[in-house]
This record gives sequence, structure tokens and C-alpha cells, in this order.
Amino acid sequence: MILSFHPIITADENRLCAGRLPDAADAAAIRRAAAVILPQGCGPELYRLARENGPHLFPNLDVRFDHPGKRGQIALFRQLGIPHPPTRLYGSVAAFRQDGDAIPLPAVIKLDWGGEGRTVFKIDDQQGLAKVLAHLRACEGTGQRGFLLQPYLPHRQRCLRVTVIGHRLVAYWRIQPQPDRFGTSLAQGARIDGAADPHLQAAGVAVVRDFCRRTGLQLAGCDLIFAEHNLAAGRVAPLMLEINYFFGRTGLGGSEAYYQMLAEAVDHWLAEMGLRRRLSGTMN
Repeated sequence: MILSFHPIITADENRLCAGRLPDAADAAAIRRAAAVILPQGCGPELYRLARENGPHLFPNLDVRFDHPGKRGQIALFRQLGIPHPPTRLYGSVAAFRQDGDAIPLPAVIKLDWGGEGRTVFKIDDQQGLAKVLAHLRACEGTGQRGFLLQPYLPHRQRCLRVTVIGHRLVAYWRIQPQPDRFGTSLAQGARIDGAADPHLQAAGVAVVRDFCRRTGLQLAGCDLIFAEHNLAAGRVAPLMLEINYFFGRTGLGGSEAYYQMLAEAVDHWLAEMGLRRRLSGTMN
């Protein structure tokens, strides 16, 4: 029996866990299943239950829950030797103050959470640093703690997004057309380009494919940059910025195209195990 907790992917048995914690009936269904399909927004309780009781899961999100937050991702990059910008990790503003080292500017501060560039700040001067630190202290007052600091690396105002959907990797650039604006998310006005510099795209895809091979990651949007100083020296050296477990679909052709790719990825995954999804290729 194939069990799906995904609201779109149809299987032999279908359950929804949105808005509630998993219960004994969910656990029993997982134990009966030969394979379990999880939603993209799977919470830690459902994932741990499925990991402990299910023989095969899609997607594999071990890295998401074993290395949570942006700081956890940097720790994982260090562990695996994945090239990334030089990074300092801080659990609090107080820890940052205790560090005492001079900060070369410009720099980038990323909060441990958030998406679409809303919790990423470019620091150009001491006044800007003070403003961001005040914001971080306010966040700590609500229980949200932790951030990382990186030097700002000029990267031609663009970021390569490599979306992982099973074995399929889809790459495209997100380009910020305004030279005085920081951030390359679509929410910040970036545009999509899937054709530029295919050799750089191929290098980024190779880094992500190797990362997936080593971690088992099956569903995510990975962001990479190519620092200008490396390109000027003739070095094709993609640097991994972060992993996004919730990602936009515009660059994939929209939601319908994404769900079709997801259904195909699930079917391919099941076929590799000698299983077949009932109503294969269909979506609710």
C-alpha cells in the first residue's frame, strides 16, 4: 500500500495532517504502507513519525530537520566541504558583541529564519549595522534568536536557483535589474532568466547534484552565487548560499507545471522500488 499525506498526490490511501498533529491512526497507516508521500510543508512531528515507522519516504527531508535554520545549513556545508561564503555564526546579539572583531564592510546579516529576502540585510556602514542589531534585539524579545554574518561578495546582481524535484534539477537565474537595490528574490523585483551563461548554470547544477547525492535531499530550492572576483580570475566557483524548503514556482512555469514535475518525480521514485502509484500521473 502506498500512503500519501500530500493534498495533491493521489495514492492507495490518502490522509491529511494539515492543521493538526499526527495521531495513532496516522501512525498505523504509516506502518501498513510500503511507501509514504509527505507534503512539502511537512512538520517535524509528522516527519519523525514517518521516519521512525515508514520504510520509504518521499521527499527525504533529513537535512531540513537535522540541520535547521540558516545556521544549521552553514554547519552542514562546513561538514561536507560545500563551497560557501565565509561565515560567522551567532546565537544572539550579545554573542556578536562579545566577539569584538572588526567587521569588514560591506557585509550581509541573515536571520536564522525567513524567506524571499525579508530577513537578509546588507550592511554598508556602522549606522546600518546599529539599525539591524536593534531589529535583532527586538526579534530576540519574541523568542527568535540567531543570525549569521558574511562579507558582501559582488555577484553581478544575480543568484542561481537550482530547484530539486526528485532526480530533476531545474536551474534559472534571478537577476536584480536595479543596480542600487540589494536582493534577488522576485518579491524584491528580480526577473527570471533561464538561458544566460549555461556553463555557469551547469557548474551550479553539478554542485547541487553532488549535495543531493551525499545528503539524500529530494525537494528544495538551492541558491548559489558566482563571486565577481572568481569570475574575473577565470574561476567557475559556485558558492552555496542556502537551501529553501518552500520555494516559488514562477521559474518552474507555475504551479501546474510544478505539480506535474512533482507527480513524475514521485512515480519515478516508486518505480525505482518496484512500486506503482494507483492513478499514476493524476492529481486531485
